[in-house]
Amino acid sequence: MADALDIRELHTIDEMVAASAVFEAVWGSPDGGMPPNLLRALEHSGNYVVGVFDGERMVAASAAFFGPPSSRSMHSHVTGVLPEAQARGVGRALKAHQREWAFAHDVGTITWTFDPLIARNAHFNLEVLGGRVTDYLVDHYGDMGDAINSGDESDRLHVAWHLASPAPTPAASEVVGTVAIPPDIEALRRDDPDAAARLRREVRDAFRAQLDAGLVVGGFRTGEGYLFVRS
Repeated sequence: MADALDIRELHTIDEMVAASAVFEAVWGSPDGGMPPNLLRALEHSGNYVVGVFDGERMVAASAAFFGPPSSRSMHSHVTGVLPEAQARGVGRALKAHQREWAFAHDVGTITWTFDPLIARNAHFNLEVLGGRVTDYLVDHYGDMGDAINSGDESDRLHVAWHLASPAPTPAASEVVGTVAIPPDIEALRRDDPDAAARLRREVRDAFRAQLDAGLVVGGFRTGEGYLFVRS
């Protein structure tokens, strides 16, 4: 379980190399887009760079950087968890650690992006944490080229987690529209990539239709999908 793991800030170059290796293992691309020198620069300039340790072995890592000083926010750019450490509550433990770290640094909002087609992330980010979707970003990162995202457009939802006031899931009476997503897009990508690509476009168009109608994402409910409410 997560309580058997140790989350701590990283400071040495050897720790940055180990964190970069975690990202590489998770994303299947050289350094996972986070080379040790970049992690070192983020840490040295006061940002959030942490590792999750099982004994002396790093099994997960996360990096975030400060947003505009006027809003006192921080953007959680990347979190990677090795397969053997998944389903142990690491994601939840990291978000709790980020929250406490943010409060200690006078940060009230944490933002990040996630793939709108991944149901477990939508559930965690919106239903569990109470994040608010602030934007739908079309092909936000371009061609990412890693083992997870290669061949797919990198549409993302931008989420703001207001730490002192998480957003509750809206009541059924408030919901005026929904956008459904599959329970396991990763399996669909493996089994039928053409169908997965079509679904990407269908979900994108459905989001646009709801947003163009003046609605906003009020939350997510497993089994229903994204819940749209009047702004």
